[in-house]
Formats: sequence, structure tokens, C-alpha cells
Amino acid sequence: MKLINAFSILASASVAMSATVTGFAGADCTGAIVATGSGGSGVCLTLGASSVKSISYSGVPHSIQFFVSGGGHDNCTNGSQLTLGAGSGCGTAPAGFNWESVAIS
Repeated sequence: MKLINAFSILASASVAMSATVTGFAGADCTGAIVATGSGGSGVCLTLGASSVKSISYSGVPHSIQFFVSGGGHDNCTNGSQLTLGAGSGCGTAPAGFNWESVAIS
């Protein structure tokens, strides 16, 4: 039985419209599912000590920001490396990096 990690909510302003995120081991939202989570606008979803190569999302009201793992970008801090629009999609981390957290707005 494989245990899937969960994204934890770091900060929350509103959960009226909830977005769902899924973290994958591979690029382009492929491979094993590593983590899942959900949260509303103003939420930072973080994996803490874990990370994933790509994250799919759905139900995002305005935009979603992706933050690389390690150092000053953990827990949705010091600027995102990718921002995608409302709705659904997939974000793959830059070469040599993984995602650690996402901010939903």
C-alpha cells in the first residue's frame, strides 16, 4: 500500500472556491502521484520537506504561482518561478528543480 503525501495549508484567506492540486514525480504531470491537496484563494499549499517535479491544478479562481524547493522559496516566499492563469492546467518545474509549494489566488 503506497502512502500519498498531502499538501498542507500554510495560510488561508478564503476557501469559498476551492482549487485542487496534484503533485507528480514526473514532468508534464506524469508518473506517480506524490501528493494531493486543495485550498481557496489566498492559500499557500506546501509539501514541507517533500517536493514534486510537476503539479496539475483545477478550479483555480484567478491564478496559481509555483515555488521551487529549497532555500528562500519554500512555503511560497521570495517570488514564484512560474505563474499560470485561472482554471486548470499543469506546471513543470525548471530543469534541475522541483516544486515545493503553490500559492492560489
